Amino acid sequence: MQFNKAVRYSITGMVAGAVLSGAALAQTPTKIKEFKAWGAYSYKSAGGKICYVLSIPTKKMPADRDHGDIFFLVSQKPGQNVSYEPQVEVGYPLQEGSKVTVNIDGKSFVMFTKGNNAWVENAAREPALVRAMRAGRLMKVSGKSVRGTVTSYEFSLSGITAALKEIGKCK
Repeated sequence: MQFNKAVRYSITGMVAGAVLSGAALAQTPTKIKEFKAWGAYSYKSAGGKICYVLSIPTKKMPADRDHGDIFFLVSQKPGQNVSYEPQVEVGYPLQEGSKVTVNIDGKSFVMFTKGNNAWVENAAREPALVRAMRAGRLMKVSGKSVRGTVTSYEFSLSGITAALKEIGKCK
């Protein structure tokens, strides 16, 4: 399955490269369980246990480009009072000051960018995005690379509700 292969080769580097609390680096994540298109993972950091769900796109456009590793994550960080925080990570730098748009069944959410990542611009909209993910079937994400290339991705939402329920137990 493509999901397992992509995650196996990429997730360790992605999480190990995340800087937490200044200079402390994350440990290698542990897979909790796979739920169709979504996997649930956890790891310990200086700020406590972190759990997250992750998926890879089912479709990447433009098709003739090397997109690198693309992930959509939703994380739980109980020790940091962070609950269900959506994030996009792409395999290339996003255009500075650009926005990433997430669309689920006609509902749009705007994310701000920094480097290869994007987060919901208005944190008060995070719960609405997570609710839309639980209720939806397909999520479309679009952004712009530092080179000006407009990119878009489609993610299956099959399994997201069960995966989010699993990381809801994160303590």
